[in-house]
Amino acid sequence: MANIWCRYMQNFKCQYQTLGNVSLVKRCLIGRRQIEQTRLYTIVQPGDFNIVPKQARVVIAGGGVIGTSVAYHLAERGWTDVILLEQGRLTCGTTWHTAGLVSTMFGSIALLKFAVYSRNLYSRLEQEGHGIGWKACGGMTLARTKDRMVDLQRRLAVAKTHGTEAYVVTPAEIKKLCPLINTEDLAGGIYAPSDGKVMGPDVALVFAELAKQNGVKVFEGVRVDRVLTKNKSPRVSSVETSHGTIQCEYFVNCAGQWARELGKRSEPKVPVPLHSCEHFNIVTKPIEGLDSMLPGIYDYDGMIYIRELNGGLLAGGFEPVAKPVFRREIPKKFEFQLFTEDWDHFQILFNEILHRLPLMHDAKVRQLINGPESFTPDDRLILGESDTISNYFVAAGMNSRGIVLGGGVGKYMAEWIIDRKPSIDLWADDIHRFVSLHNNKQFLGQRVKEIVGRIYSLPYPLVEYTTGRKLRTSALHTRLEGLGAYFGETMAYERAMWFSPQNEGMVDEVVYVPTWGKPSWFESVQEEYRACKERVCLIDMSSFAKFEIKSTGQGALEYLQYLCSNDIDQDIGTVVHTGMQNETGGFENDCSIARLQDNYFFMICPATQQTRASFWLRQHLPEDGSVQVRDVTSMYSGINLIGPHAQQLLGDVTDISTDRSDFKVMTCKEIDVGCASGVRAMRLTHTGEDGFILYIPAEYALHTYDTLIRAGKDYGVSNAGYFAMRHLRTEQFFAYWGLDLNSRTTPMECGREFRVKLDKGDFIGRNALQQQKTHGIHQKFVQFLLDDFDVHGDLWPWGGEPIYRNGKYVGLTTTCSYGFTLDQMVCLGYVSDFDEDGKPQLKKYMNKWVMEKDAQYEIDIAGRKYTAKAGIYTPKLAMSSFEASFIPVPVQQK
Repeated sequence: MANIWCRYMQNFKCQYQTLGNVSLVKRCLIGRRQIEQTRLYTIVQPGDFNIVPKQARVVIAGGGVIGTSVAYHLAERGWTDVILLEQGRLTCGTTWHTAGLVSTMFGSIALLKFAVYSRNLYSRLEQEGHGIGWKACGGMTLARTKDRMVDLQRRLAVAKTHGTEAYVVTPAEIKKLCPLINTEDLAGGIYAPSDGKVMGPDVALVFAELAKQNGVKVFEGVRVDRVLTKNKSPRVSSVETSHGTIQCEYFVNCAGQWARELGKRSEPKVPVPLHSCEHFNIVTKPIEGLDSMLPGIYDYDGMIYIRELNGGLLAGGFEPVAKPVFRREIPKKFEFQLFTEDWDHFQILFNEILHRLPLMHDAKVRQLINGPESFTPDDRLILGESDTISNYFVAAGMNSRGIVLGGGVGKYMAEWIIDRKPSIDLWADDIHRFVSLHNNKQFLGQRVKEIVGRIYSLPYPLVEYTTGRKLRTSALHTRLEGLGAYFGETMAYERAMWFSPQNEGMVDEVVYVPTWGKPSWFESVQEEYRACKERVCLIDMSSFAKFEIKSTGQGALEYLQYLCSNDIDQDIGTVVHTGMQNETGGFENDCSIARLQDNYFFMICPATQQTRASFWLRQHLPEDGSVQVRDVTSMYSGINLIGPHAQQLLGDVTDISTDRSDFKVMTCKEIDVGCASGVRAMRLTHTGEDGFILYIPAEYALHTYDTLIRAGKDYGVSNAGYFAMRHLRTEQFFAYWGLDLNSRTTPMECGREFRVKLDKGDFIGRNALQQQKTHGIHQKFVQFLLDDFDVHGDLWPWGGEPIYRNGKYVGLTTTCSYGFTLDQMVCLGYVSDFDEDGKPQLKKYMNKWVMEKDAQYEIDIAGRKYTAKAGIYTPKLAMSSFEASFIPVPVQQK
């Protein structure tokens, strides 16, 4: 038996001595697992060009915990023709200096599932004798303030629905469980007894060992230079390495902090927006009497984490303003290396560590570790298939959570590669949520300084980033800014969220005060809402993604008919709201398509879908080039006219009739507005109110806006933001993609079966939707009205709250907002009847089950359950909403 880390120390001993990190190597050696001396993977020397195979089904780049986890899980699924390449030695990037804490207290369902799966997997591997250092020591998450307790109780409410054992603890109970902790300033905490810790490098090495036993080939010392492609629609064909070219079908970029540079070396380039920062933790020498089962301590308000390690303590954290590194380019070789100690920068964290653990005042420090970690622009992972090269997958950007999430990432990435989609919704971590500018090095360097500090900060709803802003702005931005607009950003596009009239003319003076309850903008948005209902409002919707689809023959129509579940073959000037479904009927896109000519279409969809929609459209283009798709998002600004006076206002500034009989709902006309020409006007608003959306050539946008403002004075025209739209559409039971709709929800489940035309001919997802129509569905989109809710004093629901039916968990909310007309809090969400294994049951008469008279619904908001009345769409069609006969009537529970 020989310790694998001895070989690493032999290879890098001189380097460690130069850097002064010999003590850290010793720390890594203590307690490391022992394995047989038989070599588990091949170390390739520079001249060994015949060792690496010339062909494989899958090539993985990166030998850290993510790359080895993907390899392990592919092999577990039977895909063993896999090669894993590591340019240095396994774990040599950032995995080797990970803290190894495993907590399941995530507010996100996806991250929670990643963490729970990882925890259970690590526990099983330890029980099987693989020696990864797993200890179920528990996890203690602390709260210093009332707002932090709300955060933790929201996390706890979600965690309980997925089988995580955890409960609220008082300061006295915390002291009993962790006597070493200073509890004087604590409000409480959450204790999760099943959480624990591992030795991070050993997890990766075991993954590699088990993958190798199943047939995966693992090579060290082989660098991936670039990925080669074939076909007009680029698809992975081979991987060019330092030791020859490997023919392959799939490539997985798990290169960690090198993932961005590796993506740039492909043609076309694959954007992987991440940037490295220095990450600090301190390691002490053994402390007499320290319990090896000390729970992992997470003091988010103090920005720190603490664990026992080899008889001593490891403590680190995420400082408010981070130090980005490798600003120009990342070194090709940075193996088992650290940066120089920076006690000045670490001081803010060290003070909190001393405060929380007084015994640290007398502890002997072994070393301050300062190593690189990579972070993304929004603190979420980067997962999925690239939009530029088919079969090029990415799993990177762990934001210093590689170990706690690594097992789950490997599992769901293997599903994504083999099944072409993961078994859970991963839109929040999908690589398609970015546009090209997110990969800009300067932008990343600015944003990650803020991201690190956000990791442990209070995750209040609707808080915007302050760095990397004003990158994509509409032609109206400066004008709206001067009118008191508060801006948020989506896909880096600045959007007016609400207006503060008292701050008109005071640029950058509009302030949002974060809260879990009634927001500071409530009254402003209420006034905007009423203006949309009673007068007329203008909303800048320039951020919406816009595409033109055309062909010389009928190819464009045939192409869209195959992609869309609604019937696109309508008269010229008709607008069709449709989904683009995948093979299982889920939404890949939710859009409106206007037919401008026989073979010329204009498509609009939410800003978040710009990259995703482009990928889906291009993926299905005919290979003969007969259909052209063009992204024209930046060419057109968008202004939404909403309200009962919208018809008169538009009629005053154009030379066509805007009467309903002449300008029908869900139609499109090209009009003049004032002196501006070529304006594409559609009679729809996405809110349930009457009105129009004007898509204006960008150079005419400001003139068009000013014309409408001047002409609208007699109608009481005003500006409104996206929050007003949110309140309007939630009350009207309108679903939005990315919030209420995703690739795992279908039209039959969300009340949009009236927009599915099964008899029009074949289209993607038709068979799945036909099956649902015949046999039933697994979930239903429901609108809930909360009873006994105090809008002014109670904590608000913000999405992600558990829903209960007769005391049994049935789903989560998706969108929540106050219904100003209903005078009640409105929550949207999906409900399912889960079996004992947590799988949703198929129900042919789902509507009947949802609306049963004895069904009592509750929604859990941070531990307090509110009774709620359920409402669903019925097949009967209404004539009162903005789409006239296109929208069903929502029916509420008696």
